[in-house]
Amino acid sequence: MSTSTDHRTTARVLATVWAALVLGVLALGWLITHPLETTVDPWDDRVERSIAAERTADLDVAAAIGSGVADTIVGVGLAVVVAGLAAWRLRSWRPVVYFATLVGGYLALYAIVTHLVTRDRPPVEILDPGLIPDHSFPSGHVATSIVVYGGIALWVAAAAPRWRRWTWPLFLLPLVVAPSRLYQGAHHPTDVLTSFVFASIWLVVVSRVLLPRDAEPQKSEVPRIERGLPSGS
Repeated sequence: MSTSTDHRTTARVLATVWAALVLGVLALGWLITHPLETTVDPWDDRVERSIAAERTADLDVAAAIGSGVADTIVGVGLAVVVAGLAAWRLRSWRPVVYFATLVGGYLALYAIVTHLVTRDRPPVEILDPGLIPDHSFPSGHVATSIVVYGGIALWVAAAAPRWRRWTWPLFLLPLVVAPSRLYQGAHHPTDVLTSFVFASIWLVVVSRVLLPRDAEPQKSEVPRIERGLPSGS
């Protein structure tokens, strides 16, 4: 993005995709809680009851840890730290723009949907205290795990390719968070699946539009130029 036209095009693409995701998730939430309620709820509730029936003290602890890594304050705090360090290291605002768009866009979508689509939590004992009873749809923890940890992994892969092989485990965290939230009775399976879909789409789009390209090759040219050597020597 080197011109004002590029910036406007980028903003337009991101705004269009974000608006489409908001409308799509709202539409799906309305379907689940209205015309499809009598079809979806019995299956969701049956799955949750079967999971709750298998609870043990050790699994309770494991689920609390698996859920905790994607608490909003943890995810947002981690994104802020990584964005700040990357901006300082690269002397660029690009990491801040990337993470602010990625995380801010998800948080805005989540706030809108949870306030317009009311869905009660599963009919089991909820092991995560303090949750708003009718904010089950969609799963904020699952979305956080995807946009934050997936966003960090993709940023590192683009900005520092030599480190990408060390970041792939971050992509596995949603597979830990999702069952943890189901185990705790915080969400229905369809809440979790919805977050997997919309958060993954948002991550892919933002990353394709805002991720740096050829960050390290460009950086490697700086010393050569400073020494007065031609870049092709």
